[in-house]
Amino acid sequence: MRNFRELKVWHKSHRLTLAVYRATGRFPREELYYGLTTQIRRSCSSIPANIAEGCGRSGDMELARFLQIAAGSASELEYHFLLARDLDYIDPATYKHLTDETTEIKRMLSTFIKKLKANNNQRISHQRSAVSDQPTPET
Repeated sequence: MRNFRELKVWHKSHRLTLAVYRATGRFPREELYYGLTTQIRRSCSSIPANIAEGCGRSGDMELARFLQIAAGSASELEYHFLLARDLDYIDPATYKHLTDETTEIKRMLSTFIKKLKANNNQRISHQRSAVSDQPTPET
């Protein structure tokens, strides 16, 4: 288990969530319930939430699975930002800032996932070689 608060990607995604709540607070009122406001907030808050949940699981591969879910939420969020921009709910500068942050988070998640998988593959390879190096009983 890891402490999610120690991960830079968690801090960055948490700050993005705070920014999203501020930005969506200016959306039209009819979007607040079950509309785009809710969709954006849920997909964004899902990113740090899945990172935190993955850190609470046992093993790097479970963490990697939750990081992949977080990355999927980040991709969903990118579309929602595009839609909000096209509906003139957010201005182009806010859109650029939010999408740049989301892209950086996706890059960080991808790098972290690759590192976890490489470490897992290395551990498996090491375990296999340790087993094959053991002497076999003679009959």
